[in-house]
Amino acid sequence: MKKFLLMTVAAAVLSTSAAFAQIIVRVAPPPPIVEHHEHERRGYVWIDGYHRWDGHRYTWVHGRWDRPPRPGAVWIPGHWDARPGGYAWIPGRWRY
Repeated sequence: MKKFLLMTVAAAVLSTSAAFAQIIVRVAPPPPIVEHHEHERRGYVWIDGYHRWDGHRYTWVHGRWDRPPRPGAVWIPGHWDARPGGYAWIPGRWRY
């Protein structure tokens, strides 16, 4: 039983630390592509597209309309952040 408990705790700690790991890309991201989207959709927020690093090069992820998870939520866009040795992706998120 102790062994099982220890393994469970170790797995939880390792999975949590992996979630905070960031990949540093040495190549600067290209400028964002300006996407033209249809008129405003009631109850939805436009989330801009972004360049994603696929391990070899940047690929464009198209923007999309998304419904906020709750009233008053605001979308904080993701962005590439300059770090020592390269760039790290900071994902977008909803702020409540």
